[in-house]
Amino acid sequence: MPGARVPAPDLVDPMTQSSSQEARIQSLPIWQGSVDISPLHGGLSNESFVVSDAGQRYVVRFGQDFPFHHVYRDREVMATRAAHAAGFAPELVHSEPGVMVSRFIDGKTYDEADVQDNDEEIARLLRRFHETMAPHVSGAGFIFWVFHVIRDYAKTLAAGNSRMSDKLPRYLELAEALEKVQAPMPIVYGHHDLLPANFIHDGSRLWLIDFEYAGFGTAMFDLAGVTSNAGFDHDQTEEFLTRYVGRIPDAALLQSHAAMQCASLLREAMWSMVSELHLNAPGVDYVAYTTENLERLGRSLVAYQTAYGKV
Repeated sequence: MPGARVPAPDLVDPMTQSSSQEARIQSLPIWQGSVDISPLHGGLSNESFVVSDAGQRYVVRFGQDFPFHHVYRDREVMATRAAHAAGFAPELVHSEPGVMVSRFIDGKTYDEADVQDNDEEIARLLRRFHETMAPHVSGAGFIFWVFHVIRDYAKTLAAGNSRMSDKLPRYLELAEALEKVQAPMPIVYGHHDLLPANFIHDGSRLWLIDFEYAGFGTAMFDLAGVTSNAGFDHDQTEEFLTRYVGRIPDAALLQSHAAMQCASLLREAMWSMVSELHLNAPGVDYVAYTTENLERLGRSLVAYQTAYGKV
């Protein structure tokens, strides 16, 4: 229910938690009869299931408030409903504290290669999202600014005695340098979590899912997220930006985007470091995910510094 606050979970045995989740699914008041439940794998922080009921399929997603990640489920419910009303997301058919039930999209969940192969369609979708979402949004306006997130993650990691605590001064120094070269852009309503798996194509159209981090900001974080998360090279990145802005990007925009790519990877790595302290999603190795994103950040920084100088 919007407005409710659910505390972050204690670390529990995944098998016990899964059994408990299935029991809760069975108890939801929306089903027409007996339901068939199967796990939906791939989430980094939330547990999801596909549920079949009366010839229809749904995704049931469990997720509590994660204040350490600036995630509040009442805001996610609002954003999901707004995205459906604007024509981007599947319908949210039910929500209550800790649970969201959406219609299942029978389609292909994208990977990095799919994003690269369909960059023109994604650029058009993202431009429409940024241009049309705001009128559908309600309630208090949440702002997502990655550099604030990085600074706040550093506080959380220091307080939690993270194994990466000695790296925090360098991360903050890097974030400050990357923030200084951001080009002024209009404020739009963005998704802010454009991992390849958050795009689904049903054979006729492209859908967006997962709106935990949706909020107001500039378009640059979404633009950088698409390209960094899908491993675009320099030429692919410039082509994607050209398709989004409708012109060849100028030098300031290119540097701003390159810097934001680094910032997006730094944020993703620090997200994983914070998750090491606070989350226990079944089957997720947060230490390995931290390492993966730090390696990506390292490669992105080499490219940035080759073009624009040491930071």
